[in-house]
Amino acid sequence: MKLSARNQIPAKVTGINYGEAIANVELDAGGTRLVASITVEAVKSLGLSVGSDVTAVIKASDLILATE
Repeated sequence: MKLSARNQIPAKVTGINYGEAIANVELDAGGTRLVASITVEAVKSLGLSVGSDVTAVIKASDLILATE
């Protein structure tokens, strides 16, 4: 699969917290914690479970940076 989004980060699923319609999928991306909010239907369709290897694809028009 080819994507136009350049921010593709390999990660492993470390937890899934289900709501009624939305699930928060916790990821470990090389020691950095990321959380993706996706539909419960998408979690099931992708066959996600703890330990699944995934690629986090980030496509955003705004990026905020901060310093001390």
